[in-house]
Amino acid sequence: MPVMTGLNGNEIFCLAKKGLEPGELLVGNSVWSMGFGGTIRAGMRTLAGGEVHEVTQIIHDGRQASFDRMVAWTDLHGAVGITGVTSELIQHGAGSEFLSIASSVHRPGVTAPHLEFSSSADGQELYCQLDCGYDPLHFVFGNVAYSIGLGGGIRGAFRSLGRGEVVEFSQVFNTTRHLALQRIKADAMKFGANCVVGINTTIVPFGGMQEMLMIGTAAKHTLYGPERLNDPATSDLTCEEMWNLAHLGYMPLELVLGVSVYSLGFVGGMSAFFKAFSRGEIDELTKLVYEARENALHHIMVDAERVGADDVVGIKTYVYELGGGMIEFMAIGTAVKKVEGAHTLSETLPPQAVMRDKDTYINTAEKGAGKQLNNRDTKGAPPA
Repeated sequence: MPVMTGLNGNEIFCLAKKGLEPGELLVGNSVWSMGFGGTIRAGMRTLAGGEVHEVTQIIHDGRQASFDRMVAWTDLHGAVGITGVTSELIQHGAGSEFLSIASSVHRPGVTAPHLEFSSSADGQELYCQLDCGYDPLHFVFGNVAYSIGLGGGIRGAFRSLGRGEVVEFSQVFNTTRHLALQRIKADAMKFGANCVVGINTTIVPFGGMQEMLMIGTAAKHTLYGPERLNDPATSDLTCEEMWNLAHLGYMPLELVLGVSVYSLGFVGGMSAFFKAFSRGEIDELTKLVYEARENALHHIMVDAERVGADDVVGIKTYVYELGGGMIEFMAIGTAVKKVEGAHTLSETLPPQAVMRDKDTYINTAEKGAGKQLNNRDTKGAPPA
């Protein structure tokens, strides 16, 4: 029978370089409902702000159930590992479907009695991980469902009358993001990992709240000390970036992030409003974004100094307008350190490890239907 795999040609080429060959496309799903009681409790918790524990737990259990179902099916095919694990959440009228998709990999001539590893890395990323000494152990994730809450919103509204940081909102966002990081670390520790690499972070809307999800690969590297078994290193660098840094002798220490929520204030907001009618720089907005950025970057600098990093690399910044003259500024990167003995097995990456797969199926009819059904334009804004 032919192999039905989700791996593309570049991935198959890279995996072959590491003695692996493609196996079957894998799917696991699970549909969950919060139930009436859980909905009421979650609604009350939403008013208070912060993490909504009931929702966090339901989403966590649903994601775990879909992954476990996929893995159970994999064992029947004698795979040594699974790669490219995703964790999706799809809203239905009666509940929420959690969907895990991946592809199995085999060693030629070997029928494994059990899985040796699972990874969020695709075939190209897995090549990079293996080539710079990171042995994959297990797919891991950390999540937190949260709400700013009515109480925090009221306090924040009063604070927003004055210019500067809205501490209530900053605390909610900072706490949420660090909770997800702590949980992906805790998940990795269960499998004896000393690092989590290739972390991807997404924000998912869920019933008037938001879920912050981090997924990655729990791994082991011989150059991390025993203390890392209780505090795994974390990285949101792409695996290709991590390979390049390892080639230069650097290793990741910690995913670092900082969030600042700032308000233009009532007076500043009025001033900026009137200035918008004339041509030129709006000083109030320029200064506001500058201060928010500096505050967020200060947070990640403090975290980097705490772990003894040489540099923070791959910093990405995001600015979101929250309404009411407020903005959220988030900075995220990876603290790294030069480590004696860090190296790659290969002198150069093969081109196939960095080539992006070209989309050969484009459904413009679906986009048109989406516009009609959702009554929104292609950017998600209401039609004019």
